[in-house]
Amino acid sequence: QVQLVESGGGLVQSGGSLRLSCAASGTILNVYSMGWYRQPPGKQRELVARITWSGSTNYADSVKGRFTISRDSAKKTVYLQMTSLKPEDTDVYYCNFEGAGALAEYLEVWGQGTLVTVSS
Repeated sequence: QVQLVESGGGLVQSGGSLRLSCAASGTILNVYSMGWYRQPPGKQRELVARITWSGSTNYADSVKGRFTISRDSAKKTVYLQMTSLKPEDTDVYYCNFEGAGALAEYLEVWGQGTLVTVSS
C-alpha cells in the first residue's frame, strides 16, 4: 500500500505564497508521476500541476507562471510552490500518486486533501 501525507495548506492573503508538500511512503517499486489537483465547487477535479519522475511538468493554464512543481526523488516527495495567489485559487488541493507497487502493479493513490484559502 502507498500512503500520501500532505502538508502546507492554510490561509494567506491575496498576492501571498504557500508551499504544499506531499510525501509518498509504503511499498513502492517505481514512481511514474505525482501531482496536485483541485476541485472547484460544482466542477470536476482538475489538474493544477503534475511532474513525472523523469522531470517533465505540466500546469493548468490558470497557474502557469505563478506555481512551480518540483520533486525530491529520494524522499518520494512532491512540492508545489504557489506564488501570487488569488482568491480564485481557494480550494482543497489533492495530491496524486501514480506508480508501481511491490509486484509491479499499477497504483494510483489520492491524498486526503489540504485546504488553501486566499483572502482578498
